[in-house]
Amino acid sequence: MIETHGLRRSFRTRRGEVEAVAGIDLRVDAGEIVGFLGPNGAGKTTTLRMLTTLLEPSGGEATVAGCDLLREPRRVRERIGYVAQGGATDPTVTGRRELVLQARLYGMDRATAAARAAEVLAALDLEACADRKGGTYSGGQRRRLDLGLGLVHKPQLLFLDEPTTGLDPQSRAHLWEEIRGLREQGTTVFITTHYLDEADALCDRLAIIDHGRIVAEGTAEELKREIAGDVVTVGVGNHCAEALRLLEHQPFVREASIDEGTVRLYVERGEAAMPQILRLLDGGGITLQTISLARPTLDDVFLRQTGRSLRDEAA
Repeated sequence: MIETHGLRRSFRTRRGEVEAVAGIDLRVDAGEIVGFLGPNGAGKTTTLRMLTTLLEPSGGEATVAGCDLLREPRRVRERIGYVAQGGATDPTVTGRRELVLQARLYGMDRATAAARAAEVLAALDLEACADRKGGTYSGGQRRRLDLGLGLVHKPQLLFLDEPTTGLDPQSRAHLWEEIRGLREQGTTVFITTHYLDEADALCDRLAIIDHGRIVAEGTAEELKREIAGDVVTVGVGNHCAEALRLLEHQPFVREASIDEGTVRLYVERGEAAMPQILRLLDGGGITLQTISLARPTLDDVFLRQTGRSLRDEAA
């Protein structure tokens, strides 16, 4: 559904040429939900704008929804939907009228457009407010209407830019269900998000971009497994340096460090490592105060790949 090879984009500034996207290779298969993560300024938005034909690439090649991005931008636009982060609803027009107009812009006749608008309103639970002006909608209702505007022409591929930013937890959960429903209907979804739980729970695969390049790609579980196994955090009071010297060279420890008064260990299999850690500390005369086992999170992956926390980026 999306395939890029060496896609890049440069901008000219007073200080010279800046390469915002430095040649990315990306593949998205039909029917997938793929999450696109990256720090601010990494090239995420520039890539999204290129793939949606809003910005012409400086080089490389791409196929989007079966069409050549450079040679057939109009056909690409006919086959995709795009929901921008800021939204596009008109506060002075009813939701139904907006959907009908959007459908008409994609070539539907009046009757077909009205019928399709009614389908979308029902699917997104907007029937009760369909004939009210958009300015009266709640944040969740406006975001669902944005989604409807991107869907009304039945695109093969839907681009969602930070779709749940600013929504309350209930509205976010509702929108997640709508997005999952799109996949079940065969729509491919390409989504940017700063929410770790959203990326983890919603996306089939993830791609992380930094400095204009894809630095990691795979399922959430694959990416977590790659970084360093499980995380064991050991609290030993004022004896962190001693515990670190005792543990860091053990064969089951892949990485070790002192973090905020605790010893943080990355190990291959946490359940098997913990009894050994307990025995070693006891044999070394170090009193254990606390010990915990955790799986790596997407924030650990993001931090390892980019040197920044995605939680900090979202703040």
